[in-house]
Amino acid sequence: MIQKAKLWLQQPFDTETQEKVQELISENSDTLIDSFYKDMEFGTGGMRGIMGVGTNRINKYTLGRSTQGLANYLHKTFPQKKLKVAIAFDCRHNSKSFAKLVADVLTANKIEVFLFEDLRPTPELSFSVRHLGCDAGIVLTASHNPPEYNGYKVYWNDGGQIVPPHDSGIIAEVNAVDFEEIKFTENSNLLTYIGADVDKVFIDACVKNGSFNTPNKENLKIVFTSLHGTSIVSIPETLFKAGYTDVHIVEEQRVPNGDFPTVKSPNPEEPAALKMATDLAEKIGADIVIGTDPDSDRLGIAVRDTDGKIKLLNGNQTMSAMTNYLIKQWHQSGRLNGNQFVGSTIVSTNLVNDIAKSYNVETKVGLTGFKWIAKMIRDFEQLDFIGGGEESFGYMVGDFIRDKDAVTATLLACEIALDAKNNNSTFYKELLNLYTKHNFYKEHLISIVKKGIDGAQQIKQMMIDLRKDPVKVIDGSPVEYLYDYQSSVCQNLLTGEKTDIKIPKSNVLIYQTVDGTKVAARPSGTEPKIKFYFSVKLPLEKMEEVIVVEKLLDQKIERIITELKLN
Repeated sequence: MIQKAKLWLQQPFDTETQEKVQELISENSDTLIDSFYKDMEFGTGGMRGIMGVGTNRINKYTLGRSTQGLANYLHKTFPQKKLKVAIAFDCRHNSKSFAKLVADVLTANKIEVFLFEDLRPTPELSFSVRHLGCDAGIVLTASHNPPEYNGYKVYWNDGGQIVPPHDSGIIAEVNAVDFEEIKFTENSNLLTYIGADVDKVFIDACVKNGSFNTPNKENLKIVFTSLHGTSIVSIPETLFKAGYTDVHIVEEQRVPNGDFPTVKSPNPEEPAALKMATDLAEKIGADIVIGTDPDSDRLGIAVRDTDGKIKLLNGNQTMSAMTNYLIKQWHQSGRLNGNQFVGSTIVSTNLVNDIAKSYNVETKVGLTGFKWIAKMIRDFEQLDFIGGGEESFGYMVGDFIRDKDAVTATLLACEIALDAKNNNSTFYKELLNLYTKHNFYKEHLISIVKKGIDGAQQIKQMMIDLRKDPVKVIDGSPVEYLYDYQSSVCQNLLTGEKTDIKIPKSNVLIYQTVDGTKVAARPSGTEPKIKFYFSVKLPLEKMEEVIVVEKLLDQKIERIITELKLN
C-alpha cells in the first residue's frame, strides 16, 4: 500500500497533493490503507466516495481521470461531431471547484461545456442535456451521503444516466487512462456559464407537467424543507408559479450548506431529517410536508393520517399514489388508448403493477435506478410514458426529465393533496382507498453497513451463501420463485422449472413465496452496505381496519427479519 502511495509523491501530482500523501504515509494509519487499497471505481453510473487524496478517494486526479476517459469515449463515439456537455453541481464541499475542474478537462479536450453558474438540482441537469442539445451531462453530487462524500454522475444525450453499451464503453476508456494523460489546461473559449435562462424553461416545464389545474391552490398549507440543499433554488418558485401561495419554508434549513448542520443525515427517507419540518407542520396545521435531499432528486412526503397526525410516507406509498393519480388524469382526459406504460423496479412495490393493470396500462419493470426507467422510454419511443418511480423516494413525471425529479414530484404531491382536500378527503385516505381496492402492501428496508476491505468480503460472502443455499420457506409460506438477476435465471423451487430473466444482469436475489411475500437482497453500488427489501400484503376490507392490518403486516416483517437472522 505504501509503495502505491509513494507514486503520488512525484509528478504529475501537484505539491499540495504530495504533501498530504506524505502525511498519510508518516501516520501509516487505516486512512492510508483505505485511501489506496483500490482504485476509485467508475461504475455504471459514475463515482461516489469520500473526498481526499488517494486512488480510492474523490479528488482532482480521480475526477480528472474519469473525465478524460469520458472525453476519449465521446470523441470515439462521435468522431466528426462538435461535442457539447452540460455540467451541474450541488451544495457539497468542493462541488463548485470540482465542477470547474471537470469543465476544464473537457474544454482541454476540445469539448464545448455549459456550466451552471451556481448550484442546481440534478433534474435540471437531466433536463438541460436535451434542452441544450448536449451529447452528455455531468453532475457533481453524492446525493444524501454524509458531508465527507462527493460524487460524479454521467448522463447521455437522452438526459438519462448512462446505460449499456455506453456505460461499459466509458468505463473501459476511464480504466485505460494514466494520471499523466489527463489534460487539465482549460480552453476558456469553449466554456459558457448558464443560469437564469435555463432555470425559467426548466421551471415552466415542471409546472406544465406536474400541475393539473386543480382549483383552490391557495387553500393547501404546505411546509417545505430543502435540507440545506439545491432544491431551494427551484421548488419554491415552481410552487408559486403553479399557484400555491401558502408555502412555509423551514428557515433553519433554507441556506445551502455542505455540512448539513441541522440533521444527522440529509436523507428525506429518515423521519429525523424531516423533524423540523413536521414540527412546523404540527404547529401551523399544515396539510402536507415535503423535504428533498441535497441534489433534489428524491423527496420525502409527510401527510396527515386518519387521526390527523403527521405521518411520513415511504417511497412505495408515494409512487403508488402518484402513479394512480397520473393514470387517472390520463383516463379522465381521454388519452388512455392502450399505448401507454408506467415504469417501476424489481425491488419496488407490486401495488403499482396492480394499479396500472386496473386501468389496462402496462408496467415495465427494470433494475434498481432511474437510468433503467429512462432506458425504457428510449427503448419504447412508440409508447407514451406516463410516469415511474422506485422505492427509494423518487419519481419521474412524464419524459421531459429522464431521472428522478423532486421538483416536479413535489408539485404533483401537492396536486394530489389538494384534489383530495377539495373532495373532503386527504392524501392518506386516497392511499388507503388503493389498499382497499387492491391489497394493503407493506414494505420495509434494512441496510447493513460493512465498511472497508473486510466489509466488502463479508457482503460478497452473504450473497454467495444466499445463492448456494437458498431459503425454502419464509414465515411459513413456501418460496415459489427465486429470481437471480446475476445469472438471469428465475427458478421455480416447487417444480424446478427455470426461465430466463430478460433484463440486464445485476447482483440481486429475490425470493417470492406462495402468499406473495417478497424478500430481495442487493449490495449497494455506491455505498459499503447490503440492502434487504421486504414486501408483504394482506387484504384491507375497509379503511377503518387499517391499524389492525398494518400491525399484522409489521409483525410479519419482524418475524421474517428474525427468521433470516438479520436483526
